[in-house]
Formats: sequence, C-alpha cells, structure tokens
Amino acid sequence: MATALYSHPACLAHEMGADHPESPQRLGAISDLLIATGLDLALALRDAPQAKDEDLRLAHEALYIAELRSLLSEVETSGLRRALDADTIARPGTLAAVLHAAGAAVAATDAVINGEFENAFCATRPPGHHATRNQAMGFCFVNNVAVAARHALNRRGLDRVAVIDFDVHHGNGTEDILAGDERTLMVGFFQHPLYPHSGVVPMGENMLNLPVPPYTKGPEIRALIEAHWLPQLEAFRPQMLFLSAGFDAHREDPLGQLGLVEADYAWITQKLMDVAARHAKGRIVSCLEGGYHLGALARSVAAHLRVLAGVAGPAALKP
Repeated sequence: MATALYSHPACLAHEMGADHPESPQRLGAISDLLIATGLDLALALRDAPQAKDEDLRLAHEALYIAELRSLLSEVETSGLRRALDADTIARPGTLAAVLHAAGAAVAATDAVINGEFENAFCATRPPGHHATRNQAMGFCFVNNVAVAARHALNRRGLDRVAVIDFDVHHGNGTEDILAGDERTLMVGFFQHPLYPHSGVVPMGENMLNLPVPPYTKGPEIRALIEAHWLPQLEAFRPQMLFLSAGFDAHREDPLGQLGLVEADYAWITQKLMDVAARHAKGRIVSCLEGGYHLGALARSVAAHLRVLAGVAGPAALKP
C-alpha cells in the first residue's frame, strides 16, 4: 500500500497578508521540493474534497460552525477582510481552503481505514490545532485533526485513537476538544513559555503534555519521547494515529526557539510508525500544522514523508 498525499489548489487561495508567516508559499515550497527530489513519485497524490458542516460538528459546537460559515461566506461575497483575532484573518478564498483542509483529513482517514493506503499526509492549510470547540485562533479556523479523529471514532467504528502533536506550539484547541474523551490519548511536546501559553496543566487524564524550555535540542526531545510518549502509547494500544505535524520546532524556524533538525522529524516519524505497526495496522493520518521557514519546512516534510513512504535510508534517522 502506498502513502497518499492529500492537497487542493484552494488551499493556496487563503491569504492573510503579504507579511503573514502562514502563507500560501508554505505549500509551494513543499511541492517544489517533492518534485525536485522525485519524492512525489513515491506518493499517491489525491485532491482533497470539501468537508461538510456535519463533519465539522464532530469537533466543534454547531453554533460556532454556523457562525463561522456565515462570516466566511460574507467575506467571500463582500471581498472585505475580517480578523477573527490578531493573527487569524479571513479573506476571499478562506472558506474553500478551510473546507478542503478539513475534508482532506476526513478523506485520508476513510482511505486509510478502508485499506486503500497504509498512511497519508495532508499538505493543506490553514492549520487547525489551535481551533477550539467554539473559537478560531492562532491561524486556525477548524481543527482538522480533531475532526478526523472523531470521524474515525464516531463514524468508522474505531474504539481508540491517538493524537500526537509535535508542533512548537501547544495544541490547545485539540486538547479543548478531546480532553476527557477516554477513547483518545493525546501526547505532545511544545515550547514553554510560548503562544498560546497553555498546556502546562493538562485538561484531562488522557492528555500527556511535555512543555520544554527554549533552545531544547533534538537529543533531549528524543529522550523525552522515549521516556514518556512511547510507554503511554504502548499501554493505550491505539487503533489509529493522527499526527498534528508542525515543523516549527526546527532550529531555523522564526516563530520558535527549539533546536530540531530534519533527522529528528524522521526519527519521530519512525517511532510512531513502529507504534502504528504494532497496534494500528500501520494506520496513520498526518496533517500539516506549523512550519514557517520555507526551506526548513520543505526539508522537514520531505524527511517525514520519506519515512511514511518507506523510502528513507538509515542515515536519515541518525541524530
């Protein structure tokens, strides 16, 4: 079975401003490197469909989804920008991008559960892990990973899924949605202190949060994963893994101060694939979150995908 890459041109049309770090150029950089290295030939490329409102309501309050759709539709009609917070801007094109990003996660989940692919990566934007049940924030409108995880549980009959978040920022929205849901285990590391200034005290017993100080490097992160993530994941025995794949913990990223490099992302991916092989029939859906240095983002995504697709050599996993 191949690795799928879900994306859609609509995800390039969401534009929050010329100087905004969450830009369409992020997807362009990833695509360019995959083509330049030939890695795209190892992937099954799929167009992401649009999510329906009933999909979004799996993770978000119905009133929030109705208000969000109304606001984004008004922006589409008027052509005027709207700020949902200081960093989260809606413009014409945002509505379609939001729906295709969530739709990618749902479609990838179905394809992996159906056995069409062993795993999948969603190269979409806007990202999602800061979107709470009833609030857009931190570049995020809809929580793509939470929607996909609940789709697997509520509609596809799985009993246990794990969400793994390795973005430099705490996935506060995903925690808000999934905390207390015993069918899920969420594990993550994130820089602290840093936006959104949360996560030190977990919201539920199914949350394993590892705040780390600025300038923490890859070997220290690997040790924390070995000591904390992996035992919890082994005990939980997830039937599917969902990854909030942020690459802004890279040492070159301008929005954080952690010290990961491409080999660390390859190592993390391999460890999670090992868990998935033992407990989840290899089933993984990975969704792009952060990563704002274009070169580092593209190289890190490529390292992640090489492992997912089984085309990485041993040297890629070395510290």
